[in-house]
Amino acid sequence: MTRRAIIAQLSRLKSDDTGATIVEFALVSPVLMLLLMGLFDLAYNMYTNEMLNGAVQQAARNATVEGAAGRQQEIDAGVTRAIRAVAPGATMTFNRRFYAGFSDVNRPEDWDDIDGNGTCDNGELFEDANGNGIWDANAGADGIGGARDAVLYSVTIDYPRMFPVYSFLPGQSNTFSLTANTVLRNQPFGAQQVSQNPTTGNCTA
Repeated sequence: MTRRAIIAQLSRLKSDDTGATIVEFALVSPVLMLLLMGLFDLAYNMYTNEMLNGAVQQAARNATVEGAAGRQQEIDAGVTRAIRAVAPGATMTFNRRFYAGFSDVNRPEDWDDIDGNGTCDNGELFEDANGNGIWDANAGADGIGGARDAVLYSVTIDYPRMFPVYSFLPGQSNTFSLTANTVLRNQPFGAQQVSQNPTTGNCTA
């Protein structure tokens, strides 16, 4: 092949863009796939979160009626079924705490903070709202309480991610965790059991 023919061949190759689209797609596709998996993972988690909140709200309403104390497992099972319909491998953790009123939810038991350090210590007097004999940073008691009590119902789920996007993001796990909380007052099916003279105690250091 002459030098002129070689130059002509190289010129044709230089101007030939056949297959360029395939090369460009090969460069872009990994980023595109990662973006799509991230969007699908986000949408899946958002949908699961909506299902969890809806199931918790329904379960909490079912627990406010008289006789619900004997149906807690049945009520929790309803939440489990709703969640496992969208997240089959989910593990569930249920928690209930009841309070005399909404204003008491997640609040500490009252105490005389004599030294002003924000901690119940050094023999300071406290009001034992839940009757367990010690000062608590959360005044609630485990269970669903009785008539007119405010109940904090909390459910935490852990489930495997549907898409392996976590493999490409540092610090991410192959499981995802969600928590839903709701507070409802039990129906007035009886007199509220509120101690008129709650016991008191002394905080230890």
